[in-house]
Amino acid sequence: MTAARLKPVPNDLPVYPVARGVRLDGHSFVKWQHLRWLSSRSFRLCSWEVQGMARALFDLCQLESPVGTLPDDDAELAQMLRVDVRRMAELRRMEFGPLRNWRPCLADGEVRLMHDVVLAQVQDALERREIHELSKEDKATYQRLKRLREALRGMGLSDDVLSDDRLIGRMDDWLKQACKGNRKANHYEAALMHAVAQGWCEGPMRRR
Repeated sequence: MTAARLKPVPNDLPVYPVARGVRLDGHSFVKWQHLRWLSSRSFRLCSWEVQGMARALFDLCQLESPVGTLPDDDAELAQMLRVDVRRMAELRRMEFGPLRNWRPCLADGEVRLMHDVVLAQVQDALERREIHELSKEDKATYQRLKRLREALRGMGLSDDVLSDDRLIGRMDDWLKQACKGNRKANHYEAALMHAVAQGWCEGPMRRR
C-alpha cells in the first residue's frame, strides 16, 4: 500500500461513477477529440514535453482501476511518465502541467484522480460497447427509449420521472400504436398528455 493510500480520506470528494470491476476490453476504443484538444488552453500554453505526457496519461488511465482514473501518488505517476519523483512533484505543481484539470475523487474509499473530459469519453466507450453487445432488436429498443427520454427531458421532466422504466415502457407502447412513422416533438407531447390522462404520472407538478 502506497503512502498516498495511508493519508486521511476526505469525505467531501466526488465519487467516481465507474466501478472498479468495469473494464474496457481490447476491442474497445476511447475517442480522442482532437479539435477540442487543439482549441484548448493546455495545447496553446503547455510545452511539447508536457503535451506528450498529458496524452500518455490519457492513454495510460484506460488501463487503471477504475478505468479512466490515475493514482494520486507521485511515485506511481513518476513511474508511469518515466521521470523521477522530484520531477513529478514539480510537474504536479505546474499550472500548465500534464495533470492540468485532473482532480481528486473517491473510488471505493481510495483517493484517485479523475478528469471530467476523460470520464465522459470512458462513459461513451462503455455505452457504445453496451449497444454493440445488444441484439439488433434490443438495439432498436434501446435507441427508441433513449430518444423518448431525451425528448421528455427537453420538455422539462425531472430525473425521477425519466428513470421510471414502467412509465417509459407504457409511453413507448402507446407511441408504437399511435405513431407509425418517425416520432416527432408533437408525438412525444401527445404521449405525455396521454400518460397524465391515464394517471401513469402526474402533470406539471412532476416537471422541473
